[in-house]
Amino acid sequence: MLEAGDSIFVNRNMLHGIKQLSGDVPDPMPNIVFSGAVVAPETGAIYKKYIHPIACCDALPFIVFKHKNGWHDVVNCAAKEIYCQMYEQSQCYEMAVQRELSRIFEYIFSHFEDLPKFETPRIQINAQIRIQKMLSYIYEHYAEAVTLEDIAGSANISRSEAGRCFNTYLGCSPVDALIQYRLQIAHGMLHDATLTLQEISYSCGFHSVNYFSRQFRKIYGYTPGQIRASGK
Repeated sequence: MLEAGDSIFVNRNMLHGIKQLSGDVPDPMPNIVFSGAVVAPETGAIYKKYIHPIACCDALPFIVFKHKNGWHDVVNCAAKEIYCQMYEQSQCYEMAVQRELSRIFEYIFSHFEDLPKFETPRIQINAQIRIQKMLSYIYEHYAEAVTLEDIAGSANISRSEAGRCFNTYLGCSPVDALIQYRLQIAHGMLHDATLTLQEISYSCGFHSVNYFSRQFRKIYGYTPGQIRASGK
């Protein structure tokens, strides 16, 4: 449970999601996705000594930094500074972002032994690896005629096992995840007024504009035509 002012560090190879628990208007939750190589080259001594032990620790899937905990202020302030730099993009902002990320990793490394650890069962790690492979396949082939067998085959598992993995960890079926990603891509493309709805639906893997519109409204609550008219 995160409150305003809290930060969460999610480690690599960790599937995660966000859900707002109350309120009709979405609360702002800025995020930054980055590689540890932003701080230092993976072949360098700094990465091997300070970044690698954190990034490869299966017992450290995430860390929550609470705004009510005084010793977490270093990370929370660094996170805020990163967001400001990314938003303003003033001169040398990339170096400022790199500097703040280095501060965060320095803090995590210095307090590594005191951070709560969570032992992740091997079966859960394997399931997440499978899901990541299947999601990667969806992201790369969403515009094509993708079947459940194709998605399962990308992780070398059966269709039933693919369905179990998705339902257990993502709360939906593989096909539903494919449709949701297609709609997400289409949502962004709707702002390009030079593209027709048919062109957008076809380029996102939908071969029926009517089906595309129904699925879009089911997820977003309004039709693709309405988003263009309202400028949402």
